[in-house]
Amino acid sequence: MIKSDKGRIVFWKQLHRQGKYPSGSRSDSIRFLSAFICVKVLFFLICIGSPQALASEPIPHAQRIISLSPATTEILFALGAGDRIIGVTSFCDHPEEAKKKQKIGGMSNPSLEAIVALKPDLVVMTTDGNPQEVDERLRTMGLRTYVWTARKLSELPDGIRALASVIRAQARGEKLAGEIETGLRRSLVKDRSSRRLKVLYIVWPEPLLVAGPGTAIDDAIALLGMNNAAAGARTAYPRFSIEELIRQAPEVVFIGKGSGMDMQAVSQGILKKLATVPAVRNNKVCYVSDSLYRLGPRVVQGIEELAACIK
Repeated sequence: MIKSDKGRIVFWKQLHRQGKYPSGSRSDSIRFLSAFICVKVLFFLICIGSPQALASEPIPHAQRIISLSPATTEILFALGAGDRIIGVTSFCDHPEEAKKKQKIGGMSNPSLEAIVALKPDLVVMTTDGNPQEVDERLRTMGLRTYVWTARKLSELPDGIRALASVIRAQARGEKLAGEIETGLRRSLVKDRSSRRLKVLYIVWPEPLLVAGPGTAIDDAIALLGMNNAAAGARTAYPRFSIEELIRQAPEVVFIGKGSGMDMQAVSQGILKKLATVPAVRNNKVCYVSDSLYRLGPRVVQGIEELAACIK
C-alpha cells in the first residue's frame, strides 16, 4: 500500500515538472494532490483506531494473557504459551495445567473486575460462547482483546495460525495447523456412494442433550460420511425426548464422557428405555472422550474415536 501511494505521488510530481495535468489548471492539480494525501492520512488514522484492523496484528510483548474459552485455552497451551496465561474460565480444565490457573468466572459471565485486577496485556475471546458485550466493555476499559472466530473444523487450522500470529508463535502455529489438516484429510471419507449410517451423539443424559448443527461433533460426523440424526435441529445442542430418539432410530449412538461424571453408569437408565433402537439392540453404543466438545488441538483424536466405533 505504501509503495503504491508513493508511486502515485511520484507520478503527480512528474506531471508537475512536465507541465502536464489531467484537467484544469496547475492549481487544480495541486489541490487534487493535497486532497489525495489528506484522504490517505485519514484512512490510515481510521485503520489505526479500528479494532478490526488490529485484530490480526501481533501483540507486542503479550506476556499476560487471559483466555475466556476452553477451546482457546487448549490452543494457547498447545502453542507453548501456557506460562503466559494468567487467567482462565471455570470451564477451562484441559490440559491439566489449566486447572491451576486463576479462574475469572464463566464464559458468558466472566468477572470484569477480576480480569482488570490481573492486568492482562491480551484477553483472548471467542464468538462461540463469549458475549460481544463483554468484548466491548473490556475495550472500553482499555484492555486489548482478540476475538477468535473459528467455529467449524474447516476453519480450525487457519484460526490456529491467526491466533499464533497474534501471540508471536507462528512456527508452533504452523506446525499444529499442519498436523490438524493432515488428520482431517486422513479422516475424510471420499467414497460416499454407500448408504450413510444414521448416528446420534449424546452430550448429556438428563435432560437428554445431543450434538446438533453448527458443532465440531456434527462436522466430524459428516467428515466420516455419517448422517447426524439431529442435523435438522434448530440449536447446536438440542434437547431430545426419549420418544424423539426412538423415532429417529439411530444405528450408532455415541455418548461423551467429558462431564466428569460416570457417564456409563448415568446413561444406563436411558439406554434401558431405548431397547428397541437399532444402536442399543445391536450393541452399537460407544463411549468417547470429550475431545470434540471443543474446537481445539484434540479434534483429530476425537474423530478417530468416532471412526473406531463404526468399523
